[in-house]
Amino acid sequence: MNWAEIVLISGMTLVTFSTRYLVLAMSGKFQLSQRLLQALNYVPPAVLTAIIVPAVLVEGDTLSLGLTNPRLVGAIAALVVGFWRKNLLLTIVVGMGAFLLWQAIV
Repeated sequence: MNWAEIVLISGMTLVTFSTRYLVLAMSGKFQLSQRLLQALNYVPPAVLTAIIVPAVLVEGDTLSLGLTNPRLVGAIAALVVGFWRKNLLLTIVVGMGAFLLWQAIV
């Protein structure tokens, strides 16, 4: 590793640490409104949806909504089991099982 890489990694570490530390250090100094706290409850599902939906529905650069898309079949199976049983481990196992089985068939 040369000096430029070390400086680059050190700079990235400093920026990442400082941005996160400043937020944590100031977290006890001010109180967030109840309305903002309620709005922040929607951030994790929104971010997860923004990550998962393109990964499931897009193959290459095209939208794949047919039954030839094993990720879509696995996601639908996981969605059904998740709503039905409300068991995270079972949902993951069934979704991955459906995905792998459908991928082997198609």
